[in-house]
Amino acid sequence: MQYIINQFQLANAVQAPQPIKVGFINDSFRVMAAEQGGKSYFLQRINHNIFRDVEGLQNNIQRVTEHIRHLLTEAGETDIDRKVLQLVPTHDGKLYYQTPEGDYWRVYVLIENALSYERIDAHSAYLAGQAFGNFQCQLASIDTDTLVESIPDFHNLAFRIQQLHEALANDAAGRKAATQDIADYLLERADAMCIAEKLYADGKLVKRVNHCDTKVNNMLFDQDGQPMCIVDLDTVMPGFVLSDFGDFIRTAANTGAEDDPNLENIHVNMEIFEAYAKGYLSTATFLTDLEKSLLPYGCKRMSFMQAVRFYIDYLNGDTYYQIAYPEHNLVRTKAQIRLFEEQEAVEEQMNAIIAQAIWLTKLVSTNSLKASK
Repeated sequence: MQYIINQFQLANAVQAPQPIKVGFINDSFRVMAAEQGGKSYFLQRINHNIFRDVEGLQNNIQRVTEHIRHLLTEAGETDIDRKVLQLVPTHDGKLYYQTPEGDYWRVYVLIENALSYERIDAHSAYLAGQAFGNFQCQLASIDTDTLVESIPDFHNLAFRIQQLHEALANDAAGRKAATQDIADYLLERADAMCIAEKLYADGKLVKRVNHCDTKVNNMLFDQDGQPMCIVDLDTVMPGFVLSDFGDFIRTAANTGAEDDPNLENIHVNMEIFEAYAKGYLSTATFLTDLEKSLLPYGCKRMSFMQAVRFYIDYLNGDTYYQIAYPEHNLVRTKAQIRLFEEQEAVEEQMNAIIAQAIWLTKLVSTNSLKASK
């Protein structure tokens, strides 16, 4: 392990890497400075079974972080190193090191004394909305053609539906017959849920640079509870911004668990939804009117897509997601379908909140313009 960390351009001597649990995809290690005042680092072994184009993945991250760093510098921001991730190159200038055994490793400068949350209240949801809206706003000026899809078709619902048809046809684990009602339910709604793909094909909806994993634990907060930095940039790639909005609501505004066996626990926390929507729309100033109107659909879209993905894995014999018991993916599927239905039930309320948030944003902008004259 020490040999691997020595391949990178570290600013000072460090202690031995210590494993930490961060996410489910990559293996992560904290590498602390050997002496007080030195820089510490974050070492990761990249899961190249998931991210098959490691060079493209790393170039994406470098492109995005350098772009944000440039914007922060222009804006006169201070303490920039705590507000954007920084990759450490190897001694030969690469953004990763590949071992003779074929493993890929990378290093970030560690952002110390930062907090991350698994659950949030309305106040933190508003701040998170501002932070993710600002993040997307910063990246709106990046040409999507300069980035690769680190996981091809990751949030392409039409592709996921195609995978569902294939999984049903193969019935690899022999689970189709007992769950035909779920298959019928998802397929009956599939066409209506592929609105984004249809609008994109018609040239009415654009793809922008997305985070594609907008969970609250992918954001670092300072000791005062203020958002500092968006992290876990492996899935930053072109996509529909409404998916990023929807995925945050899918995870943060669900009153139950993603795999809750008791469906009665699952509802939409409208306080979290409203706070996040208002925060998001206050900074995501690049959005078109169409994108704004589709934000509630984005919530349903991501819950529906996740139900499809869990069900596909169940049909295939649990080959993708880690499971704790044999029916885990089926329980997950049902929980996501329940969340989808709960979002359908409050869709009019979500639309009203979005409309009010848009009005408030315009009012604040107008008042600020008047005050500056």
